[in-house]
Amino acid sequence: MSDVRVRTNSDDVSGRPDPESGRIVELPGKDARPRRRHGGAWLGGAVLLLLAGSLGVGGWRHYQAARDLAVSAEQARTAIPEVRVATVRASGDLMKVTLPATTTAFEAANIFARASGYIEKRYVDIGDRVKKGDLLAEITAPELDQQIAQAQATLAQNQAALQQAQASRELADVTNARDSNLVKQGWLTAQQGDNDRLTLRAQQAAVNVAQSNIAAQEAQIRVLQQEKAYQRVVAPFDGVITQRNVDNGSLVSAGSTFMFTLMHSNVIRTQVFVPQDEAFGVAPGVDAEIRVPEIPGRTFPGKVTRIATALQPGSRTLLTEIDVPNPDGALNPGIYCTVELSIPSKTPSVSVAADALVFDQNGLHVAVVRNGIVHLQKVSIARDFGTSIEVREGVHPGDQVVLNPPVNLTEGSKVTIRKQDASQGAQT
Repeated sequence: MSDVRVRTNSDDVSGRPDPESGRIVELPGKDARPRRRHGGAWLGGAVLLLLAGSLGVGGWRHYQAARDLAVSAEQARTAIPEVRVATVRASGDLMKVTLPATTTAFEAANIFARASGYIEKRYVDIGDRVKKGDLLAEITAPELDQQIAQAQATLAQNQAALQQAQASRELADVTNARDSNLVKQGWLTAQQGDNDRLTLRAQQAAVNVAQSNIAAQEAQIRVLQQEKAYQRVVAPFDGVITQRNVDNGSLVSAGSTFMFTLMHSNVIRTQVFVPQDEAFGVAPGVDAEIRVPEIPGRTFPGKVTRIATALQPGSRTLLTEIDVPNPDGALNPGIYCTVELSIPSKTPSVSVAADALVFDQNGLHVAVVRNGIVHLQKVSIARDFGTSIEVREGVHPGDQVVLNPPVNLTEGSKVTIRKQDASQGAQT
């Protein structure tokens, strides 16, 4: 074991054993003086220099930013803004107007029973196509046959009564002719002559009554025979059965039982209500195109065939009908569709991009660029198409209007047109 030498407190230096070498390591005692160092002073000076440099750099940057801001403000004040423009175009001689519409059958009829009785046989059903005169149903009415037989018997009685009246008139005529000569010769009294003359007149009236009774009875028979003909229900025109309300054995009453609905669909009649601002150009012969959302890619051409002439007071719209040929039956009555009308323009107008309109305290206007100078022009709108506006007055075809004009754009401001817009305007 190695010895460890320990110094006393009075020694200037104390020691401790080194665990690796076993030597005594001298440690400074409490009376030893630390050595003086100069590194802290140098560190403080460096920090002060760094702080001063940072303040200088910050001040320079603040000065530079203020100067750049002033330069930018001056440039903004004196710079000429660049704007996007669009060219005003004439609207053309035709107005394309698309409106919602409804299709109806060219002809439609609700068929009622004209004879009372029972349905003996029904020959058609919903969806059947029929021709004019085709038998739809037969009605049986035995009591009608009895009425006809009774009326014919009464007619025979009236005819016999006529023959009897005619015979009595002939007898009265012969008697009056014979007795009139005897009265003149004095063989018979004047009273007898008057009786014979008036009897002849009465027989002539009886003949007229018998003839009138025959005419009345013949008319009654024709009525009954017409009712007999109504037992055969026939189609009044070519079409399709769209509704059926009777079946075999159904009881029907003349004039009140609704039996069938028949529609003529070879030609479809389309009804559309045209607003007032477009109605003044609508007239028979105007071209139209009908489109159905459920039949994409197909257009049905037609022409305006009739108009109501008078606008409806509530909606200020004009009822317009368009006949559309439908030979293949692609269109059905009662469907929703859209109609595009090519209406001739009655007043000249121009088309302006909707982005060019400005509405402020000065009213509705656009910014027109002429020779790099802005002119604010008031306009009046004829129609609004969403992305474009039809304008009646204020601008002319070929004018260039600013799109989305900035709020600080005023009358007389100088602007430059973006090169792409300028080239497009030159081409148009």
